[in-house]
Amino acid sequence: MQIPDADLLAKVEVLADLEPDVNELMIAHESKRILWFPSELLAPAPDTDPDAFIALLRERARGISLPGRVALALNLLTEEGLPHFHRLLAVYLGSDSFWSRWTNLWTAEEDRHGAVLHDYMHDSRILDNPVLERMQFEYLRAGFEPAWDKDPYRIFVYTSLQERATQVSHSNTGKLASAYEPLIGEVLSNVAKEEARHYVFYRAIFEKVLKRDPNRALISAAQVMPSIDMPGLNMPHFREMADVIRRAGIYGPRDYLKIVEELIRFWAIDKLDSLNELGRKAQEKIMAVPARLERVADMMETRSRAKTFSFAVAFAKEFSME
Repeated sequence: MQIPDADLLAKVEVLADLEPDVNELMIAHESKRILWFPSELLAPAPDTDPDAFIALLRERARGISLPGRVALALNLLTEEGLPHFHRLLAVYLGSDSFWSRWTNLWTAEEDRHGAVLHDYMHDSRILDNPVLERMQFEYLRAGFEPAWDKDPYRIFVYTSLQERATQVSHSNTGKLASAYEPLIGEVLSNVAKEEARHYVFYRAIFEKVLKRDPNRALISAAQVMPSIDMPGLNMPHFREMADVIRRAGIYGPRDYLKIVEELIRFWAIDKLDSLNELGRKAQEKIMAVPARLERVADMMETRSRAKTFSFAVAFAKEFSME
C-alpha cells in the first residue's frame, strides 16, 4: 500500500478547510452570471425564415480570414479538452463537498463553450467539419497529463493562468472575426465573460491558499508560472496553429507576460514575509519570471520571419503571415 505524501495530505487538509470559502465564492459567482445556451445565441430572430438566416450567416462568414478561422478551430478544440480538466479537478475534491459542487457547476458552464463553437462551425461551414471532428477525437484520445496534476495547489495556479489566457484568446478572436460576421463576436464575447468569472474564482481560491499555507503555495506557484502548456498541446498541428494566433495578435508571449504580472500583483507575492528558506527561494523565482518572459517575447519577435501556412481543417488553403 502506497503511503500518501505528507505535503499532499497537508494541502488536501487546507482545501478541506476552504470549503466555506468555496461556497461563498460560488454564491457570488452565480449571482453575477447570466446563464445562456447555444441554441439561444445561434437562433434566428422570432418569426423569421431559419433557412434564410443560415444562408446569410454563411455569406457573412465567408469574409472571416484564414488566420481567424484557424484561431476559431484552436479555441474550439481547446474548449473540447473539458473531460481532461474535469478529471484533474475531481481527483482531489471528493464526491460530497462544496468543492465537488463547484467542479460540477464549472463543468456544466464550460460544456456550453465547446457546444456553441461546434454548432457555429457546423452552421457557418467556415471549417472542414469532418477534419475538425477528427482533430477533436485525436486530441481527446491523446490525453492531457501535465506534470502538475498530482499537486492540487499547482492545479489552481494553472487554472488561474489558463482561464485568463482563454478569456484573452476568445475575446481577441471575436474582435478579429466579427469585423465580417458579428454573430461569432457575440458568441465569443459570452464565452470570454464566463472565462473571466472562472478566472476570478480560481485566483481568489489561490489567494486564500497563500494566506493559509504560503510556503507550500509559493513552491507550487514557482513550478507553474514560468510557462504553461495549454490543454490543446497534444492536438494535431497545435504549435503551428498557436504560431498563427501569435502572428495575428490574438494571443502570444506578451499576453502571457501580462497575465503573470497581473497575478503577481493580485496575490501580492512580493509582499509575503515570514517565509522559510524554500518559500523565499520560490518567491524570488516567481518575481524573476516577468523579466524572463520579456526576453522570450523579444526573442520570438526578433527571430520571427514571414511564413506560409496551410491546414486541412481550413480546407488546405495557403496563406502567408509576417
